Amino acid sequence: MRILHDDLGRRLEPERPPTRIVSLVPSLTEALAVTVPDRLVGATEYCTHTGDALPARVRGTKNPDHGAIARLAPDLVVANREENRRVDVERLESAGIPVWVTDIETVAGALGSLRRLFDELLEAGVPQWLLDAEAEWSRPAVLPPARTLVPVWRDPWMAVGSTTFTGDVLRHLGLTNVLDDAPERYPKRSVGDLVALGPDLVVLPDEPYAFGAEDGPDAFPGRATVLVSGRDLTWYGPSLVTARHDLEVRIAAALEDPAPSGL
Repeated sequence: MRILHDDLGRRLEPERPPTRIVSLVPSLTEALAVTVPDRLVGATEYCTHTGDALPARVRGTKNPDHGAIARLAPDLVVANREENRRVDVERLESAGIPVWVTDIETVAGALGSLRRLFDELLEAGVPQWLLDAEAEWSRPAVLPPARTLVPVWRDPWMAVGSTTFTGDVLRHLGLTNVLDDAPERYPKRSVGDLVALGPDLVVLPDEPYAFGAEDGPDAFPGRATVLVSGRDLTWYGPSLVTARHDLEVRIAAALEDPAPSGL
């Protein structure tokens, strides 16, 4: 019997590589659907990138349907410390279902976590998309160190703070997060306080709040503003292969022309 540990150091003893997997994390669902589609039997309603896989839906990330999961007879559930609730992990394990919990706060952490999941736990080897992503995120930054603000919600305003995956994405791009020293991961601030931070650049993703051309840039007049895919900023999986290039192109254009630019 193998002894493995997930990102939180929790012990699992799988007798064999899991073949019936339920994913409660949209980005990991995409990674599983691309790499081992035949093993993905369940996913949340928010898991929008499933390729040719047809997983059963088990409700949401914060309120998974435990009965539906149990009926799928999974030999593994994949969860994330930030995305999912501890109580759900504990209830699933109490029902005898093994749960692998990921904990992602950096790009390097994401790449390492994905390697352990596919190569060690699933014994599927290291997928080519992961090798490509590792190469892409190892190259030096090309953008100027603009002071950057990334709101993630409006009414109330919330933005990316410290120790987040998105914050580390900004660092890899060469940008400086104006809230990097905030004590909170996603601090709430008034829009006036956000403007007072003096950002050179405001990056507005389309998730979790769907910022758009008429909803977001209006709050930051005179600032370079760019609308981007939230998947490029927050997802860890196959999207990492193209996310860096796409973000660089959009942000470089916004810095050259401060008028709001969009998707």
